[in-house]
Amino acid sequence: MWTVGAFGFTAPLLLWGLVLLPALWLLLRAVPPAPIRRRFPGVALLLGLADDETQTDRTPWWLLLLRMLAVAALIVGFAGPVLNPQDRMPGRGPLLVMIDGGWADARDWPRRIDRIEAMLDEAARDGRPVAVVQATDLPGDGLPFQAAEVWSARLAGFHPAAWLPDADALADWTRTLEGRFDTFWLSGGLDWPGRTTLLTALERHGQVSVFESPRPLVALRPAAFRDGAIGLTALRARPGPATEATLAATGRDPAGVERVLARVPFAFAPGETEAATDLVLPPELRNRISRFAIEGVRSAGAVSLTDDSLKRREVALIAGNENREGLQLLSPLHYLHKALDPTADLIEGTLSDVVLANPDVIVLADVATLSPAESEALQGWVEKGGLLLRFAGPRLAASDVSRAEEDPLMPVRLRAGGRTVGGAMSWGEPKTLRPFGEGSPFFGLAVPDDVRVNAQVMAQPDPALADRSIAALSDGTPLVTRKKMGQGQVVLFHVTANAEWSTLPLSGLFVQMLERLAVSTRPARPDAAELTGTTWVPQAVIDAFGELAEAGKLPGVPGETLARAVPGPDLPPGLYAGEDRRLALNVIGTDTVLSPAAWPARIAVEGLTVARETVLKGWVLAAALAIFAADILASLWLSGRLRGGRVAGRAAVLALGLVMLVPQGAWAQEPGTPADDALALRATSEVVLAHVLTGDARVDQIADAGLRGLSEKLTQRTSIEPAEPIAVNLETDELSFFPFLYWPVTAGQPMPSPAAYARLNRYLRTGGMILFDTRDADVAAYGGGSPEGRRLQQLARPLDIPPLEPIPSDHVLTRTFYLLQDFPGRNAGRDVWVEAAPPDAEQAEGMPFRDLNDGVTPVVIGGNDWASAWAIDGQGAAMFPVGRGYAGERQREIAFRFGINLIMHVLTGNYKSDQVHVPALLDRLGQ
Repeated sequence: MWTVGAFGFTAPLLLWGLVLLPALWLLLRAVPPAPIRRRFPGVALLLGLADDETQTDRTPWWLLLLRMLAVAALIVGFAGPVLNPQDRMPGRGPLLVMIDGGWADARDWPRRIDRIEAMLDEAARDGRPVAVVQATDLPGDGLPFQAAEVWSARLAGFHPAAWLPDADALADWTRTLEGRFDTFWLSGGLDWPGRTTLLTALERHGQVSVFESPRPLVALRPAAFRDGAIGLTALRARPGPATEATLAATGRDPAGVERVLARVPFAFAPGETEAATDLVLPPELRNRISRFAIEGVRSAGAVSLTDDSLKRREVALIAGNENREGLQLLSPLHYLHKALDPTADLIEGTLSDVVLANPDVIVLADVATLSPAESEALQGWVEKGGLLLRFAGPRLAASDVSRAEEDPLMPVRLRAGGRTVGGAMSWGEPKTLRPFGEGSPFFGLAVPDDVRVNAQVMAQPDPALADRSIAALSDGTPLVTRKKMGQGQVVLFHVTANAEWSTLPLSGLFVQMLERLAVSTRPARPDAAELTGTTWVPQAVIDAFGELAEAGKLPGVPGETLARAVPGPDLPPGLYAGEDRRLALNVIGTDTVLSPAAWPARIAVEGLTVARETVLKGWVLAAALAIFAADILASLWLSGRLRGGRVAGRAAVLALGLVMLVPQGAWAQEPGTPADDALALRATSEVVLAHVLTGDARVDQIADAGLRGLSEKLTQRTSIEPAEPIAVNLETDELSFFPFLYWPVTAGQPMPSPAAYARLNRYLRTGGMILFDTRDADVAAYGGGSPEGRRLQQLARPLDIPPLEPIPSDHVLTRTFYLLQDFPGRNAGRDVWVEAAPPDAEQAEGMPFRDLNDGVTPVVIGGNDWASAWAIDGQGAAMFPVGRGYAGERQREIAFRFGINLIMHVLTGNYKSDQVHVPALLDRLGQ
């Protein structure tokens, strides 16, 4: 290829034809030849006559120039002009495209895919076999070399992983490589163990070229609570100029909707790779935060999940007697304050006020008798999930609480008096603690030798005492007992909360026991010893792009594996739940430092930018033909053939010819057609959900947002990837492009015209589905008694709607993708109406469902306001609350599942009912 500035030519030798243009000029000037003058008297007879066709004696210079331009354009066009040509050396032999494939690649993954496509295009032109490999998802032995076209078709299935490559797995894989091949390595810009070893191994097989994004790589360390604030630290791989960004704290608001609860700016100082900031929030808001993220960065490294270590619990402390002045160490609450203050929010007050505050834990230190009102309120609080932690003391030992019969707010019955060193039921010496059993929440905690118990309240022997005892003294006497009560529990320490009866409050074991009971928030991640022998179930996992999703059926993870805190295929980053707490495994750890990838000087490093070539041959040839057409028009005009009544017809033919010569991309569209063509192209190139315009701007906006939310869920959970939804005008738009129409019914909606009804009936008869939604909670048999319901009856009267019935329990809509029996939206009305089953539909023997028709119900009618339940805003958050708390979010989830079932049903038909034909098919095969 020969280049001149930004232009290149694939056949530059043809440009020598331009040298002949001067000779062509002279030749055209000689045709026609100059006339010879002769005197002829008879010419006088021709005077006054008009000649319809004339011919000039010489070709005008401007017409010659036009013809020269046409010839020049033909020569240039056939020379293969290219805009922004790329100089490339034809490659030889196999090519390996190596991708890091970790979370660091996610920030510009589309650009990496574009760069790989360009590599595959070049390899296809050179006829090179290609293998595309992700370091985080290695193939089996060897390299899967195939044609470049095969890999181009597979690129859509490549996705980065939320972890870094495994050095040991890479080392084993490189030992299986054989033969010579070149390598194009798309690096994420981050150094990781095994990268240098992999580079050395690849260089033994051929030349290695690296492609790396110049965009800064940033990440976020896990949040930590310090000095009353949430401490956040952002990282960047390379020092640079001063940079500012924003951290967003996301969680559920009181309505149960996930949204950004707070934002805080942070800034990297010039030349620094760390930026720290603090976020101060009230406890109620802080405890709602589920994750932090750097805004504008789409990467798992820029997201930090939170767990119980950040959620400081509210603990109410109540003592049976007031602190004695001057004897602070003897206060029943002194050691509790010391143990809980660093990790919990402490509140104090009267018991009635504390219960109204609804804390997580209420601690009663030597509180014996409660009033009936206090007891009733406290029981209700415990049964709803509260933890009541009681400590013994002189007042409890001297009372009659839980003596004759077990008190509801005590885990066991108590003996009168107690036991002390030197007392009536005396010990010879203070007792030590027995090691904790496997069924105890304290199992695994080391018992210090210096913990001694001098006195305690005794539990009455009871068949259930062994099951309720979770800590005991060396002689087997229960020290801590517990019982379940509704959703909560009651725990009793049979010693005081101060050091009067034991040295337990003076030891670190006291704090650890409170942590195990989930009284306080753990200040640090548990170590390997504490996690040994435990199993952790993943609740949610995070992908490489920082998106959080349900863990589904992922298996539990041993505590030993979780203790290593190294994300991988068997331990994806996310949130893990144990028996008494949750742990967050983030991509970035507390001590993580981002190290940029450093490449030897011998390795060529390029960016990810792909300079696209633009082939101009078609445009230049089209221009040449257009010039020739203009030459024909000019010649006809000069000869007089465009004069007279034939002008309009000839001009129209030539204009049509000019239009046909213009490339397709440059065609001018007639007025009135662009919108129709754009609608057709947009609706037929991808699956598109549509909603009917009602004339109410707010309702139409909610319908559009609802279909966007449903489309997003379909993309996340199924193989259907809908494009952006389209609003349909029944009077002007073609409906056959859309498999599904959502029609929100309003009381003031205008009636469609007869032509619109004709299109609607044709749409229903040819397999389309309309979901009519009166949005009135279906209060009167699909809205019959509401204004919207009466309008629906008027709208539906001209439609060709088959007989309807409420969705039966065996209808295919109950199982097209999810198993459902309820179909709520923002409302939870029961009846949803569909096409009635055939009268002869019967349930085959041994089959769970009836033999229903194989078509798709053309209409679904209800009033549950599904669009409001599906609707999301521009940030992907729900626009409207559904119910309250978890129950509301569960209702929204069922609404999404109903929407997914609808779309799967309209796209696949009743395929889920095909199993009922099995007996008939087997019978026919037997015949």
